[in-house]
Amino acid sequence: MSLSFWNRIYFLLLRCTIFTRVANFCRKILTRDEESTSAENVPPPITIIPRDQHTISRREISDNALKVLHRLNKSGFEAYLVGGGVRDLLLGKKPKDFDITTNATPEQMRKLFRNCRLVGRRFRLAHVMFGPEVIEVATFRGHHEQEESVDRNTSQQGQNGMLLRDNIFGSIEDDAQRRDLTINSLYYSAADFTVRDYVNGLSDLEQGIIRLIGHPETRYREDPVRMLRVIRFSAKLGMTIAPETAAPIGELAGLLKNIPPARLFEETLKLLQSGYGEYTYPLLRKYHLFEPLFPLVHQYFTESGDSPMERILVQVFKNTDNRIQNDRRVNPAFLFAVMYWYPLQEKAQQIAQESGLPFFEAFSLAMNDTLDEACRAIAIPKRFTTMIRDIWTLQLRISRRHGKRAWKLMEHPKFRAAYDLLVLRAGVESSAELQRLSDWWTEFQTKNANDQATMLQELGSDPAQRRRYNRPRKRAPKGNTSRRNES
Repeated sequence: MSLSFWNRIYFLLLRCTIFTRVANFCRKILTRDEESTSAENVPPPITIIPRDQHTISRREISDNALKVLHRLNKSGFEAYLVGGGVRDLLLGKKPKDFDITTNATPEQMRKLFRNCRLVGRRFRLAHVMFGPEVIEVATFRGHHEQEESVDRNTSQQGQNGMLLRDNIFGSIEDDAQRRDLTINSLYYSAADFTVRDYVNGLSDLEQGIIRLIGHPETRYREDPVRMLRVIRFSAKLGMTIAPETAAPIGELAGLLKNIPPARLFEETLKLLQSGYGEYTYPLLRKYHLFEPLFPLVHQYFTESGDSPMERILVQVFKNTDNRIQNDRRVNPAFLFAVMYWYPLQEKAQQIAQESGLPFFEAFSLAMNDTLDEACRAIAIPKRFTTMIRDIWTLQLRISRRHGKRAWKLMEHPKFRAAYDLLVLRAGVESSAELQRLSDWWTEFQTKNANDQATMLQELGSDPAQRRRYNRPRKRAPKGNTSRRNES
C-alpha cells in the first residue's frame, strides 16, 4: 500500500480522536448542568399520612364529591380531594366547597359525566353539576415551560412574567408544585383514605404559616392575584406570612393594575365580604395592596389613621363581619357606598364651587365621576352601582322629614341601607346635628303610627296642614280670563 493511503488513515483516526474528546467534554458539561438543574428541582420527598394519623372522615365530605372521586377511580383515573377542602377538614372546620384534581383531561371528564360543563380559558376546568352544588374538577397541572414552544395555545406568558394562558397537564407531583400555598397543596385519596403531602404543607398548617410554593417573586409575577390570596388566607386562618413570602409583596403590589378590573372585583369581595374584613384591611394597607384596589379611597388616608374616612372603614368592616358571622345577608353595594362616600362629598363640593351649580346637581355629577373612577380599578357591576346611587341620594333626602316625607322615605327599598350609612357617619363625625338626625330616625322606626305623627308635629309641622299647603293651586281656564277681568 502507498504512503498516501496510510496518511489518510492516520488523519481519519486523528479526527475521530479529536471528535471523541470534544464529544466527551460536551457530554461532561451537559451532564454536570443536568445534574445541577435536577438537584435544584428535586421536589421534597412525599409524605403519606395513613387514615389512622389524620382527622379527615368521609362523613364530613360532600356525597357528590365522593361520587365524582369514586367514578373517576373506577374508570381508571387518579383522583384526589385537594385545596381548601382538605385544609379545612384537617383544621376541624366545615369546608365551603370541595375541589377535585385528577389525571383525566377536561374532555374525558365531559364524556364521563353527563352533568359536566367545561369552563375557563386561562385555566380549563370541569364543573360537575349536582343541582345547586358544583364540584370543580381540574386536571393535574404541569410546568408551563414544558410545552410553551410547542403550542402557544395551551401556554402563554406575557413579557412581565404573567401567565396569560395555562392549560399544560402533568403529574400529581407537578400539580403539587404548581399550586400557590403549601397549606392548599394537600391531597386526600378516597381510594385508600390517605393524605398526600408533597410540599411540607402539613407542617406549615400545624405551625400556622402561610408560605408560597416556589420562588415568591416569580410566582407573583405569574399571577399577581396570589398576593391577595396570601393576605386573605392569613386574615381568614389567623396565620403568619412566611418572611420570604411577604418580602416581595410591597414592591410588586403595582402589578395588580395589570389584572382585569372584573377579576379584581371578585377578589375584593372575597377579601372584604368573607367575614374577615376587619383583619384583612390592615394587612392590605401594610403590604401596599389597598392602593391598587381603591386608589380613590387611598388618597384620603392620613398618617394618624384617625380621619372620618379611616374610622368609617374600620367600622363598616366590623359590621360586615358581624352580619356574616350571624348568617345575615350583606350587599356589596352598601360596602362600596360607605367606602366612597367621603370622596363623593369632596368631589361634589368641588364641582359646586367651580361651576356654580346647585349642590344637588353637583352631587349628581359627582356620583358619575366617583363611580367611573372606582370602576377603572375594580369593575363594580351596574346592578350594584344603581343601588349605590340610591343610597347616596337618600343621604340628601333623609334630613327632610316633614309631612309625609318621613313615611315615604321608609318605604324606599334602600332606606335601611341609607339609614345604616347615616348611623355610621354620625359615629365617626363630630357633628351634633348629624347625631341628632341619626337618633331621631332610630327612635322614629321603633314607634307606632300615632307616636310617629307626634314626633313629626314636634318638628313644627302638622301633617294635616302640610297636605293642604302642598296642594297645587287651581288655575282659571284661559277662556274665563275676560270674565274675571270684567267682574
